[in-house]
Amino acid sequence: MPLLVEMGWGGLVLAPTTIAWTDITQYVDVVQGVVITRGASDELSETQPGTATLTLDNSDGRFTPGNSSSPYAPFVRRNAPIRISVAVIPQRTGSAPYPMAMLGDDFDAPRLDTSLWTVGGGADVAGGRMRLPCVSGTSFFRSVREWSLTGSRLTAKFATAPANGGSASASVSMYIHSATSGTRLRWHYNPLNGELRALNEVGGNDASPTVLTYSPISHAWLRIRESGGTVYFETSSTGQGWTTRRTLPRPAWVTADTHQVEFAAFRSGGTGDSVEFDLVGASVRPRFWGTVNEWPIEWEGLHSKVSITATDLFKRFNKLPNLRSMVGEEIIVGRPLLYYPLTEGDTSTSAGDLSGTGAPALPIVQAGTAGSGTLALGSTEGPAETGEQVAQFTPVSATAGKYLTADLGPHFPDLMGNYLAIEAWIQTTTANRVILGFHRTDLSYQLLMSLSSSGGLQFEMISDGFTTVFTPTGGPSNLADGNWHHVAYDERSHTLRIDGTVADSSLFVASVHDMRVLHVGGYRGTRLWSGAIGHVAAFTSDSVSFGPSQATRYDAGMNGHAGESADTRMLRLAYYAGLTSVTVLGNTHDAMASQGPAGSTAMARMREVESTESGKLYAERDWFGLAYQSRDVRYNPSPDAETFTIAYADLEPGVKLADDDQKLVNQVEANRPNGATQRVASTSSIDAFGLSPQPLTILKNNDNSVLDAANWLISRFADPGIELRSVPIEAATMPNYLDILDADISAYFTVYDLPAQAPSTEMRVTVEGYTETIKHNSHQIEFNTSNTGRDTVWILDDPDYSQLDQTTRLAY
Repeated sequence: MPLLVEMGWGGLVLAPTTIAWTDITQYVDVVQGVVITRGASDELSETQPGTATLTLDNSDGRFTPGNSSSPYAPFVRRNAPIRISVAVIPQRTGSAPYPMAMLGDDFDAPRLDTSLWTVGGGADVAGGRMRLPCVSGTSFFRSVREWSLTGSRLTAKFATAPANGGSASASVSMYIHSATSGTRLRWHYNPLNGELRALNEVGGNDASPTVLTYSPISHAWLRIRESGGTVYFETSSTGQGWTTRRTLPRPAWVTADTHQVEFAAFRSGGTGDSVEFDLVGASVRPRFWGTVNEWPIEWEGLHSKVSITATDLFKRFNKLPNLRSMVGEEIIVGRPLLYYPLTEGDTSTSAGDLSGTGAPALPIVQAGTAGSGTLALGSTEGPAETGEQVAQFTPVSATAGKYLTADLGPHFPDLMGNYLAIEAWIQTTTANRVILGFHRTDLSYQLLMSLSSSGGLQFEMISDGFTTVFTPTGGPSNLADGNWHHVAYDERSHTLRIDGTVADSSLFVASVHDMRVLHVGGYRGTRLWSGAIGHVAAFTSDSVSFGPSQATRYDAGMNGHAGESADTRMLRLAYYAGLTSVTVLGNTHDAMASQGPAGSTAMARMREVESTESGKLYAERDWFGLAYQSRDVRYNPSPDAETFTIAYADLEPGVKLADDDQKLVNQVEANRPNGATQRVASTSSIDAFGLSPQPLTILKNNDNSVLDAANWLISRFADPGIELRSVPIEAATMPNYLDILDADISAYFTVYDLPAQAPSTEMRVTVEGYTETIKHNSHQIEFNTSNTGRDTVWILDDPDYSQLDQTTRLAY
């Protein structure tokens, strides 16, 4: 049961697939052990940030921050990525020929296992790994010919690849040999050209190999397996989750012969080094993925150690600032060149840019008579669902009042690229005014987005004193109607959208390239805007996509995306927080109400969706991501799909049954934004146990859904029933160890052969979370569990799930 602890020194947390991992397991104190917590205490509690604590030997100072002599310098720092796994080594049983999956060695013993291997060329076990000198000549680890690939596999971690070394030829190979010399399956790495090849050789040759460019990240693990008559060559970055690189029909010798396995390294000359393989045959189960909080150095005499705590992705999410409105967030994640929300406040004299590109603030400037007109930033209600105040322009006339303008600087045209996309929100009852305009410093080129004398949107291009007006072929004819409108133009696709709808898909407005002076709410002292403007943004649209589509911004501002499904909302909120995806599990996703206004964090909003849907949100344990389970993931779990079963006699001490009012809920008063307040109660439960009320405020999109959610809560917890809330297991001693390790949040298992005093001989439980302690030859897991029966739902004419008020309940 080798522990595998890896650090992603210098890796980017938000780009986990680019991290090169370093194995630091040999420095972990496995006597004290690694402690990992995950999930929630029960099904009514929110999942908490997962943590891992462990102690490292720091005798040589390698884990001291700021130590320039550390082999990991300068990356021993806070928030360094860490991942923790368990690599389970198989045991050989039965008689030869053995399935090749039973060929297992972690090389942690101080001496070579001579029952498995013969070695040559100086090969040996060192530092807990198979070490093959890559010097002049060949070194090898070679097994006895007693293995079979049929229906089985050969797996190994390619821990250390050799350097070029200046030799004429060099190679590393993982072989499966047939009984015929030169006929074999082979992973082959060439350090001279960086090629990794998947080979099916006959007579030592494969005329059509699969050739890959070697990646120490993507090809950290190598596997060859056979299944159903097909041989698969596969690679993995983690040892779990494999990518198929080549398939081929099973050669006849795979079933006819008994095989020999060999790991070999060769170099014709040049500078020698070593090749390392590890964890041959291991089945890897990830336990934790997160970042180290700090590196506190301790001493006991002259001995140094560092006891670290790491936290999963929830830590980062909980530290993020409050979100702006949905409109603002969708603009920001699109990486704008300019973004002026115009929300500063009515005492501000300039409007700031939030794009992060270093664009200057736009000062308020006077047109016409000094003191005429007003411009109050952040003073008028913006679009309905933004919850933000934007700028109100109140001129005395078209030429007397205030507007915003600034030279964006010489770097802006360079950032712009070949194409520009621009957008803004507007509200007015006055036609023939300018929304915004760009021009070159010498005025040789000028572009205005304006309203015509009839209130229609238009673009005006002024070149060499000549003005060309571009008008859309469709869309509203009058935007000066007092309502909020969103206008967005993408120069690359020639598409104009008004209020989220394409008004013209072939609007060839001349390029704004090299323009760097921006005006908002007027143009060079004329045609001053009378009304409100907000959320002015510009993007480079050289690429096909630049963040959320401009088409969605109108719905974000006017409706807060009300009506979109819960899974879509989760993905949207994750995107706002800088996470490109969330793994969505399940199929029941109700329509959500708006979460448009600013003022809460992405995590708080995700929790609102989780609570609304009776779902589960948690950080993944095998990568830096989030998972969201809809409530139907837990509906009617099939006995055939149980993660594992375990006898009561195999549990550790401390098993208890609970029957109390901790989870009792028999009256729910529920409401939603802008909806009815409704009450659901269980009279029989109130009579029997007393009143136990619970308020419920959720983001449903209609009152019936709120009522369904309240009924669901009452049906599950008006009489919670007896349950096992904690199941402690010494997992490492169990024959179904791998199955136990697979149990994650919402998995379920059965404890059977309970004592005679129990209400039944077996109880099925659902995993809500766990605490595990991994030590040398020990892996204790204490599962926090709930009663799986509370998640059963009615199925018409089903023998088990069709007895209303007896065995199940109506789903929603």
